[in-house]
Amino acid sequence: MAENYPSKTVAFIGSECYPFVKTGGLGDVMYALPKALVKQNVEVRVIIPRYACIPEKWQNKMIYRGAFDMDLNPDGRRYYVGIMEYIEDGVIYDFIDNQEFFTAGKPYINLIDDIPRFCYFSKAALAALNYMDWAPDIIHCHDWQAALVPVYLRTLFADTPIARAKTMLTIHNLRFQGIYDAKTMKWWSGLPDYVFNMDALVENWVDANMLKGGLAYCDCITTVSNTYAQEIQTEFYGEHLDPHLRFHSGKLRGIVNGIDVDIWNPATDELLAANYDAETAVANKKLNKKALQESMGLQVDENKFVIGLVSRLTNQKGLDLVNSIIPQIMDEFTQLVVLGTGDSVYEDSFRYYENQYKGSLCAYIQYNEGVAHSIYAGADAFLVPSLFEPCGLTQLIAMHYGTAPIVRETGGLKDTVEPYNWAENTGNGFTFDRYESGLLLDAINRAKELYFEHREQFDEIVVRDMEKDVSWGNSADKYLELYNQMTQ
Repeated sequence: MAENYPSKTVAFIGSECYPFVKTGGLGDVMYALPKALVKQNVEVRVIIPRYACIPEKWQNKMIYRGAFDMDLNPDGRRYYVGIMEYIEDGVIYDFIDNQEFFTAGKPYINLIDDIPRFCYFSKAALAALNYMDWAPDIIHCHDWQAALVPVYLRTLFADTPIARAKTMLTIHNLRFQGIYDAKTMKWWSGLPDYVFNMDALVENWVDANMLKGGLAYCDCITTVSNTYAQEIQTEFYGEHLDPHLRFHSGKLRGIVNGIDVDIWNPATDELLAANYDAETAVANKKLNKKALQESMGLQVDENKFVIGLVSRLTNQKGLDLVNSIIPQIMDEFTQLVVLGTGDSVYEDSFRYYENQYKGSLCAYIQYNEGVAHSIYAGADAFLVPSLFEPCGLTQLIAMHYGTAPIVRETGGLKDTVEPYNWAENTGNGFTFDRYESGLLLDAINRAKELYFEHREQFDEIVVRDMEKDVSWGNSADKYLELYNQMTQ
């Protein structure tokens, strides 16, 4: 295990980090994983851009660490690199400051603007580490925005103090790769010609792909679940990079994300009607169910089977399957609560069904943190029937709140939910494999049958889910083990 090794130094480089700036799961990982690693005696720096959209309360806490000029493109122009620093929970956050690149009101604009920004950011992050005289053991990069870091490290930074570092590149969502015209990319990155070939940065002979280059040059590739690591090597999930990923499969690993159990904790969650732990869950979830039914305009009845769904309302999330079987789900024993926003076709459809099944179905078409917490605590089962799901956090939160997940066997859903086994009374949820509405309906019906006819066994699933370790500590152990293997 990790604790037998000397302590490590790790630099995280990525485009967003909670609480400063966050658009998705990447921001959560950049915050939670370093925090968990620091508890394991790892020295961590997190490097992100100093966007103008970072709230003033954080801007005001940053202190100036220094500045220098850096070349970037072939015209010899020098670019300012400022370093602002903030420390919290033992994690050092360094913000790369440049007014020209990071004054937009949001972290991502469009590819034509983002390609120069993240070429600059990747090079500036490495230059900043040299400037601060901090040479980490591992440089851990995230998604396409930081994917040029391993390429820069092995080329333009090969003779500098940080060249000793090993690089890890984590894929959070393979769909986004940073693809642009190769000539433009060559100009903005200033990288040598020889990296622009079909084995590294070039694809389809005319474009350059930042993620593809990073995957070729890094020492280790990780993604956010074991199953997703296998899936992205196939044509269906591979987003045209599957041959490249198969070629580099020897350095590809999957590690499931965790959740922040300080924020998501039913024993201390102030947004719940009644707090509970594994011992009091069966009794106190009934109080949360009653509160959920009252607040959502559902018929108050503790014997109803309440299914929750908290999601972006898009195709990826399997909502076409849900839509097609709602009339079969909605019987006199069942209620459904949907929370989220997204494609208008799903928003309108759920609103239509809410009218059809007044008192049994609630469609809350906006995002509301308090409502999300009350669904996790008050529902009996939780639906995640995704077409693909690299890791998935909602099923982890649902389990931590003692709500049985009903999921499709893909990505992190397959890795975290063990299907219920009737013969042995084992497992912690209900699953289906092929992407078919009939199989989803079957999984829901299996959950209902256990709930209504074998309630004791259903309650045991609730307790098993709550006792499962879904914290970041678990994931941090696995990352640390990988860091140690890389640096042996």
